[in-house]
Amino acid sequence: MALPDPKPGLVVRYDYLWTHEAAAGRAQGKDRPACLVAATDSATRPRYVVLLPITHREPSGGTVGVELPAKVKQALGLDDAPSWVIVSEHNIDEWPNGGLTPVPGSGDAFAYGFLPPGLFARIKAAFLDLARQRKTGAVRR
Repeated sequence: MALPDPKPGLVVRYDYLWTHEAAAGRAQGKDRPACLVAATDSATRPRYVVLLPITHREPSGGTVGVELPAKVKQALGLDDAPSWVIVSEHNIDEWPNGGLTPVPGSGDAFAYGFLPPGLFARIKAAFLDLARQRKTGAVRR
């Protein structure tokens, strides 16, 4: 199956590398859902995307996240456990990239689907607010 077009709000399966893992010298993270929050123009080569991790770990300390409603998780095919989109750190990677992996049980689909527009707008606004304040961590892959 072809990779989906990298559009904001798309949730993909991605080898996300946390900032603390990168600081410890790791080059690979864990396959997890991640929300694509921005992409460079399709004519730009290489094309870059900004990905936010989705995790079961509730944000604490300096970590900021937006909780995913149960209905959204169900629509995307995610599990029932509470999850958050973390907006206080991100990965910057080329598109396509080797960190994209098929969604478990989907055969060869790399995406879960899209977040609802209103929820995505909240996530994007929270991410941009922290970015303007220089309170986000980034890992360039």
